[in-house]
Amino acid sequence: MGTKVCWCAVTSSPLLRVSNISLSYRTQAGDLTAVDDVSFVVDAGEALGLVGESGAGKSSLALTLMRLLPRNATLHGGTVEFDGVDSASYDDNAFRREVRWQNIAMVFQGAMEALNPVVKVGSQVMEPLRAHRRISRREAASEAHRYLELVRLPSEVFQRYPHELSGGMRQRVLIAMSLVLQPKLLILDEPTSALDVTIQAQIMDQLKDLKEQLGLAIIFITHDIALASDICDTIGVMYAGRLAELGPAVRILNKPEHPYTQLLLASVPRLHQEEQPKFIPGSPPDMTGTLTGCRFQPRCPYAFQRCLVEEPPLIAAGPYHRVRCWLVEDR
Repeated sequence: MGTKVCWCAVTSSPLLRVSNISLSYRTQAGDLTAVDDVSFVVDAGEALGLVGESGAGKSSLALTLMRLLPRNATLHGGTVEFDGVDSASYDDNAFRREVRWQNIAMVFQGAMEALNPVVKVGSQVMEPLRAHRRISRREAASEAHRYLELVRLPSEVFQRYPHELSGGMRQRVLIAMSLVLQPKLLILDEPTSALDVTIQAQIMDQLKDLKEQLGLAIIFITHDIALASDICDTIGVMYAGRLAELGPAVRILNKPEHPYTQLLLASVPRLHQEEQPKFIPGSPPDMTGTLTGCRFQPRCPYAFQRCLVEEPPLIAAGPYHRVRCWLVEDR
């Protein structure tokens, strides 16, 4: 695990700069806030983990970066800069041609079933090359073979259909497809959630190797903070659409400051401890309603009067470490 830092105030020219992104969805119950004033940066070759429960806004943030939000989504503000260029400067066609998949690629949640069942794997890996690079079929096949080998799949997979592969092999195919255009940033949304523990470990080892070999920047989205610790240089803990804590992975894992982060870590089973994992009581707030005070305070064991009426900003808790909690200010 590296020591790079993901914090927009300390990096002069990051690969990705996300500033004050806010978005909501129109629902029958009213507007649902999904992401609320989120900012971070990712440097070239860095892995940022976005961790939190379902509904925290992690996947919505990823779809914002890819400009793939559904029609009922409204982006209320903020900017996304990639390689120094504001994403808003591209129209939809230009973004599709020049950025999406070419420079920012994504492996979606539940993507193992995304492969076309009646098309051979090799043809599916070749498709992005044929569509975007306009190269010959022979050149595309050669590149497809190379990327399948890069993710440690045997050459015969090229001629197989998806149903002939295991879940772990299909996930590797999707990673190969996302990398075949040589993007600078790869977004992974719960890439191992449907895999057993052994295959999960193999995929994580593979991702670490790819990060090192290709100098690949990664945004790793997961509900499992232990899994994020395996690959991430920086961790952002999201709760109810906001960043609750952001900083170097080593510091957050060893000295978590936000009560939510502490409870997430306490819920992880450990091999060499007698204490049983703890659960987090309660549930996240209704994001269609009016929120007052700290969003975590109904579930927080340390909440006091100020938490009920005033939401804290991100407060410095150490070098490059920010925490959205009044307890940090009082130390």
